[in-house]
Amino acid sequence: MWTSFESLRVERDGVTLHARHGGLPGSGKPPLLLLHGHPQTMAMWHRVAPVLAQTHQVVLMDLRGYGDSDRPPAGEGSAAYAKREMALDAVALMRALGHERFAVLAHDRGARVAHRLALDHPQAVTRLMLLDIAPTLAMYEGTTEAFARAYWHWFFLIQPAPLPERLIEADPIAYLRDGMGRRGGGFFDPRAWAEYERCIARPGSAAGLCADYRAGAGIDLVHDRADRAAGRRVTQPLRVLWGANGVVGRCFEPLTLWQAAADDVTGRAVASGHYIAEEAPAEVLDEAQAFFNQGP
Repeated sequence: MWTSFESLRVERDGVTLHARHGGLPGSGKPPLLLLHGHPQTMAMWHRVAPVLAQTHQVVLMDLRGYGDSDRPPAGEGSAAYAKREMALDAVALMRALGHERFAVLAHDRGARVAHRLALDHPQAVTRLMLLDIAPTLAMYEGTTEAFARAYWHWFFLIQPAPLPERLIEADPIAYLRDGMGRRGGGFFDPRAWAEYERCIARPGSAAGLCADYRAGAGIDLVHDRADRAAGRRVTQPLRVLWGANGVVGRCFEPLTLWQAAADDVTGRAVASGHYIAEEAPAEVLDEAQAFFNQGP
């Protein structure tokens, strides 16, 4: 899938991150970072990244705990998996490639990292497009029975260790199939799916997934509430897309919630479920090219 993308590894504070970049690095094209969601890897961008690389220097990163990046110990309160730490990973990677300022396209968990990245590093992020999420704090505060039933994994993964880890490790492929298969799946490319299976079976993956979500329900909310109390908002141009057939669009009003958290936000529903970049890649490309080609 990545014949035109070069693989690289970057280390930050003892954590090695796996990434790929394409689009003629050093060509002067604007840099664009792509961040994936759970329980996937950068492979989810395979229908989008090669086209974007025609106009951008595209960088793909496996989040810590996922793909071929390291799975560090979670630490007290799963602090090692705070979105603040993952955002620092992204900054370190882009700086290693010579990019001090860059745009971001992100999905699901990666979009939560991108949200924190935009808040903590406004000088680095020029604009961002987020796929199928509302702000984490707003989603937890607005949780309904319908949302809890549909997004059961949010509440399963945050249970105290080692319960969820032990259950996932008993059959990681079944967890993948049960979690993603409930939302459909005939659109997944077999090559991408093979990557998801390979990576979730790597040692430490279950612990990494749980730490990500425990951080999301703990330290990330502490950071989000501090931002809200201080009046900190996303100031960069923000475009949000959500699946018309997905849970986020059914249970929340994504555009309204993002307008409460950002100064310059637009968005719409896409004829898709949750996995927009794989279900509706043409729409994602149309939106991304129109949005990111507007400049900084």
